[in-house]
Amino acid sequence: MILKFFMPTKVFLGKDCIIENAAQLKTLGKKAFIVTGRGSAKANGSLACVQAALQASGIAYSVFERILSNPSIELVREAAKIAREEETDFIIGIGGGSPMDAAKAIAILAANEVDDAVLFSGPYPHPVLPVVAVPTTAGTGSEVTQYSVLTSNALQTKTSIANEALFPQLAFLDASYTECLPPHVTINTAIDALSHAVEGYLSAKATNISDMLAAESMMILGKCLKALVGEVDFSVREQLLYASMLAGMVIAHTGTTALHSMGYSLTYFRDIDHGRANGLLMYEYLKFLAVEHGGRIDKMVSLMGMNSLEELKTCLDHLLGDKESISENEIKQFSAKAIQAKNILNTIRKSSQEDLAGIFERSFCV
Repeated sequence: MILKFFMPTKVFLGKDCIIENAAQLKTLGKKAFIVTGRGSAKANGSLACVQAALQASGIAYSVFERILSNPSIELVREAAKIAREEETDFIIGIGGGSPMDAAKAIAILAANEVDDAVLFSGPYPHPVLPVVAVPTTAGTGSEVTQYSVLTSNALQTKTSIANEALFPQLAFLDASYTECLPPHVTINTAIDALSHAVEGYLSAKATNISDMLAAESMMILGKCLKALVGEVDFSVREQLLYASMLAGMVIAHTGTTALHSMGYSLTYFRDIDHGRANGLLMYEYLKFLAVEHGGRIDKMVSLMGMNSLEELKTCLDHLLGDKESISENEIKQFSAKAIQAKNILNTIRKSSQEDLAGIFERSFCV
């Protein structure tokens, strides 16, 4: 057996975990650069908690709060220039996947003035700045991965940096920050977490350890998905955040698969939320895999507490509501882009562009 497992992030999970562990920040330097979105971190209280922890530790900070969904390479370069000029010691990403992924890229560029080719492939001339992650959604798992997913307008898609230097040194998971999320965001991010666990479990790179983490994540998410209609209890939110973290640990070792590569075009060209895009494609993608890996699919569905793939479809349909429609030309365009993505190679059934086009066609009203 050949096995590699690496997860260097120190994780703190629980209400008020940032304030209670503020001293951990002292090890990272004297000046922090906080990266967040345009308002949610203020609304949910996470920014105030981080600021209080920094102040208690005697750490100076500045705030960059202009991160948009699916941040572009150009935007992170702009933020990194500011961080560099301010002689920042470490970066704190607060938010969903977009601010956390942006924070990681900023951590590279604040220390390394490199072109896009080096940004995405490395190696870097100078050490990447330390990163602290504070997730405020339960979905991306970016707080425990070495990935930074950015939007490339040149390539017209989302593309990822994968480098072990991007693992956050600290992650603070407090589910209270997710309580004010709109219902559709809670649903979409939960489905994103599910797609990570599912894809990792069905990845060509899966290992016994990643399977164990994926199984635990899917068992939790299978129960939680059924509790997302209407008011969501705090206990469910805590479980979602925990399961999302586990799923992040999974894809840190397995990567994602064709499901993600197909979803990227739906997000870039149609502005469909990333988690929703994955959810819309998931059933037909799993049916495609089941042709050669039916036993694995059956076990996966059972771990979720469901009796069949059709039961999972019913659950997803209920959460996602009415589906968007896409044209035949879009199917050709999206499948052509998806087949070129590097995560296609992780898919356990060999896939052609025609296979992906079929999944798109069966998933949407064409």
